[in-house]
Amino acid sequence: MTMTEESQSESRPFEADVAKLLQLMVHSVYSEKSVFLRELISNAADACERLRYEAIAEPALLGDDPKPRITLTVDADKRQLTVEDNGIGMSRDEMVEALGTIARSGTKAFLDRIEAAKGEEDTALIGRFGVGFYSAFMVAERVDVISRRAGTETAFLWSSDGKGSFAISPTDPAYAPRRGTRVVLHLLEDAKSYTERPTVERLVRAQSGHVPVPIAIVVKPGAEVSEITDGAALWAKPKAAITPADYTDFYRSIAGQFDEPALTIHFHAEGRHDYTSLFFVPDSRPFDLFDPDRKGRIKLYVKRVFITDDAEILPRYLRFVRGLVDSADLPLNVSREKIQESPLLAAIKKGATSRVLAELERLADKEPESYAKIWDLFGVVLKEGIYEDFERRDALLALARFKTTGLADMSSNSWRSLKDYVAALKTNQTAIYYLAGDDIERLKASPHLEGFRARGIDVLLLPDPVDTFWVMSGLGFDGKPFKSVTQGATDLALIPLLDAQEAPAPQAEESVKDFLVFMKGTLGDVVAEVRASDRLTDSAVCLVAADAAPDRALEKLLAGAGRLNSASKPILEVNPRHRLVVALAALSEDQRTLKEDAVHLLLDEARVLEGDRPADARSFSERLARVLEKSVGKGAA
Repeated sequence: MTMTEESQSESRPFEADVAKLLQLMVHSVYSEKSVFLRELISNAADACERLRYEAIAEPALLGDDPKPRITLTVDADKRQLTVEDNGIGMSRDEMVEALGTIARSGTKAFLDRIEAAKGEEDTALIGRFGVGFYSAFMVAERVDVISRRAGTETAFLWSSDGKGSFAISPTDPAYAPRRGTRVVLHLLEDAKSYTERPTVERLVRAQSGHVPVPIAIVVKPGAEVSEITDGAALWAKPKAAITPADYTDFYRSIAGQFDEPALTIHFHAEGRHDYTSLFFVPDSRPFDLFDPDRKGRIKLYVKRVFITDDAEILPRYLRFVRGLVDSADLPLNVSREKIQESPLLAAIKKGATSRVLAELERLADKEPESYAKIWDLFGVVLKEGIYEDFERRDALLALARFKTTGLADMSSNSWRSLKDYVAALKTNQTAIYYLAGDDIERLKASPHLEGFRARGIDVLLLPDPVDTFWVMSGLGFDGKPFKSVTQGATDLALIPLLDAQEAPAPQAEESVKDFLVFMKGTLGDVVAEVRASDRLTDSAVCLVAADAAPDRALEKLLAGAGRLNSASKPILEVNPRHRLVVALAALSEDQRTLKEDAVHLLLDEARVLEGDRPADARSFSERLARVLEKSVGKGAA
C-alpha cells in the first residue's frame, strides 16, 4: 500500500460471513454475554506472545518496554470498557484482514453450525464456543480499535457499530498506544455493569486467570494501575499447586471453549529432551473437528516464548486435543519452518503422542464410563489413526470401542472393546466379524446378520466412513483377522446354533437347486453367481461380495467418491428354506414369466435391504404390477 493510500480514510462493507456473524452477535439474547471479555483478552495475549517471538530476531521492537501486559480500563461515566495490550499491534492492512474478514476456520464452522441449528440452541452455542473479536458486539453499540504496529510510527483507527460496515483511517499517534492495540467498547445500556471494577475482576479471574501475560485494571483513565493476575505460566507450576478449577480456567482460555476438560494430561519430560506438556481432551466436539485440513490446535513454546500453533505436535487423529508444549531444548532463533524439520521436535511429537495414548488407555481401564464418553465424541477421529499410524496401530485398536449386535443396550455409553470381543469368541469362530455401512439402524436390521444371530456370534457394527478403510488395512487383533459379513463365503456351518435341540438344516431340495440355476440364467451377467446361503435365516435374499472383491460398503464409498472405475458383480445369496423361494421353485414352466419377474424383484429386494434403489425403477414397477395382478387374480379365482 502506498503512503497516499495509507493516509486516506475509507468505509468498507464486512465480508459476507462476518456480516452474518455480527448480526447474530448484535441480536443475541444469550444470558452469559461475558464471554466477550475472555475473547478480547485472549486476542491481546496472542498479540503479546507474537511480539516476543518477532523480537527474538529483532530486539529493537521491544524498545524500552520489554514486559508484556494487558490493561483493562473501566469508565462508568462514559460507559466504556477498554482492553489494551502492548503486543505486536497491527498495520492498516492487518486491521482490515483481522477485523473485516473471517480468517479462522473455526469461526466459519461456527456459522455453519448456527445456520443448521434452530431455536434455543442458537444462543447456547455462543457461550460454549469462542467467536473471537466479534463477540464484543453482544455488549457494545460501537467498537473502536486503535493500533500501532511494533517498529512503526503510524497508527490507525478502526470503528464499527456492527451493522454491516466499518471505517478505517489514520489517527493521531499521540492518542494511540506506543505499541500494540487498544479496543474501546462503547457499552450498551444493559451492559454498563462491565464498567464496575468488582465485576470485571471477577470475570478476569474466572475466565482468564491463567493467561501467560499479566493483566491489570485501571478505574478511569489516569488512575492507579492495579494488577489482577501475574501472568505466571500455569504449565510451569508443580501439579500439586494447581487445582482442578485452575486447569479448567486455563483450558477455556487456550481452547476457546466453555465446557470442562474431560481429561487433563500434564507432564514434564526429562532426560534426552526437556519439555513440558499440558493437554486437554474437550468435553464436547470442537467446531473444526471435521475441517478438511484436519489440523491440530497445539501451541508450541520455547522457554515460555510462543513460537507457533501450526507445529503439528500431535498426529491428525488426535486433533481434538487442545493444549501446548513448552520445550527447553529447541533453539529460539530458528524460523517456524525450520522448527518443523527439527529432529528434536520429532522426538517431542513421538513422546507426546505416546503419552496421550497411554493416558487414554489408563482412563479406559480405570474409568470406563468416562472413557466411553470420550470415545462417543472422538472415536470416529481416533479410528483414522488405525488406518494412518501403523506404528501405533495395535495401541489404537486396543483403545477402539464398538457397537455390536451382542449389546443389549445401544446407548451412547454402551460400547465393546476388541479385547472383550475376542474373549467371547464362539467355538470354532476364527475371525472378528464386522458389518460396515452408513447408518447404525440399517446395519442392525441387515439380513446379513441373521445366521450370526442364530449362533450367538457378535458382529461389530461400523457406521463411519473411515471404518471401511481401516478395517481393510487392519491385519487383525490378537491373532484374529477381521472379516466382513458381506464378503465371501462364511464358515457358519462349523459353529453350532444356539438352540441345541434344533436339527441341522436339511439340504436344499432339488427343485430349489434348479431354481437357483434358473435365477442365474435369468439375471445373466448382472450378478457373478447365485448360490444357497447359510447366513440367512429369515430373509429370502441378500447381496454379498466375492472373496477377492472389495467389501460392499467400501465399494459404495469409492463409487460415491468417483474413485471406482468399474464395480464388481455381486453374488446373490438365496435362503433355500424360505417359503417364498420354495414356492417359486415349485412353479410350473407355463408360469415362467411370473418366475422371471419374481427373480428380478428378489434382486431388487436385496438392493433395497442394503439401502440402495432398484436398478431400473420403471422395470421394477412394471414387474411388481404384473406379480400383483397375478396374485389378485389368483385370489379372486
